[in-house]
Amino acid sequence: MADVRIAGLQKYYGAVHALKGIDLHVGEGEFAIFVGPSGCGKSTLLRTIAGLEQLDGGTIAIGGQIVNDMRPRDRNIAMVFQNYALYPYLTVYDNVAFGLRARKVVEPEIKRRVDEAAAMLGIGPLLQRYPRQLSGGQRQRVAIGRAIVRQAQLFLFDEPLSNLDAKLRDEMRGEIKRLHREIATTMIYVTHDQVEAMTLADKIVLLRDGRIEQLGAPLDLFERPATGFVAGFLGSPSINLIPARLVARGNGAAIALATGETLALPPGRTEALAGKAERQVILGIRPQHISRAIGGKMPSGVARVSAKADLIQPTGTRTFVTSHVGGVAVTVELGAHDVGAQGSAVDYAVDLNRSILIDPETDKVL
Repeated sequence: MADVRIAGLQKYYGAVHALKGIDLHVGEGEFAIFVGPSGCGKSTLLRTIAGLEQLDGGTIAIGGQIVNDMRPRDRNIAMVFQNYALYPYLTVYDNVAFGLRARKVVEPEIKRRVDEAAAMLGIGPLLQRYPRQLSGGQRQRVAIGRAIVRQAQLFLFDEPLSNLDAKLRDEMRGEIKRLHREIATTMIYVTHDQVEAMTLADKIVLLRDGRIEQLGAPLDLFERPATGFVAGFLGSPSINLIPARLVARGNGAAIALATGETLALPPGRTEALAGKAERQVILGIRPQHISRAIGGKMPSGVARVSAKADLIQPTGTRTFVTSHVGGVAVTVELGAHDVGAQGSAVDYAVDLNRSILIDPETDKVL
């Protein structure tokens, strides 16, 4: 088990500046996930840690040792790829044992490690099969088993679940989380799927255009995003982003919508926004923080907004309702039976205590 320290990391592909001064520390035993949109640099960052890409500036240290000029095979890491990378002509047992045999490990020790990994991953009955005889989930377990037997100080995962269907992805997410708990090894995992990032990570590293936009614990990023980009990337359904105006109202502040409605902000929020009124903002409110308005008087910090249920999408346990507020589509997540017919008028309770305000010019959360 080892920590990873990255300082000032730069990477170019010709004129393309792929990584722009990355500074990052992943602690021993931590599960860090690199997430972000396509082209943000997350896979490039992982590949430079693995030694599969040469960096153009900065340093990478694994377990306190600078590895900039070290070959991938000498970094004591194990990597799990998106495409499994199994040898089709070898059995499962031989695929898992392949790296150990290349390192001249004795056969009794190979058998012990393979059997131990197979038991951990539930692939013991598959050891004499060939990859073509396995399902996608079973192949990925074999690929992970091959990494486990290495007993490496660092595990790297490059979008390992992207080829699996939704049900298998859910199952394998649980397997990988359990695996991390059992072997307690430092893991770095790349995905474009924010659900994977939220459910697996100790630390999320959200990248944007070759830079770290924000990093921290999953709920910290979800509840306290630093920018509109972070707020919009994390969460499903996505956060609602509504153009509005921050205005002074008595001793406090309020949000003026394009509909003409004015929503009073709770006292705690107005103190933080002192001197920032009379400006354009974007109101960010997650679908989970909007509910049906019940009764006449709203609690402190909760505003009533009237709209029409333009689109209703039941999912079984929850129902997603799309309404339009000031010409902007707003998604609301309600209970399965909390909404009327499509096209009906609805009064919503918007919890401004849970909202964010974004500066449209800088994208920073106020």
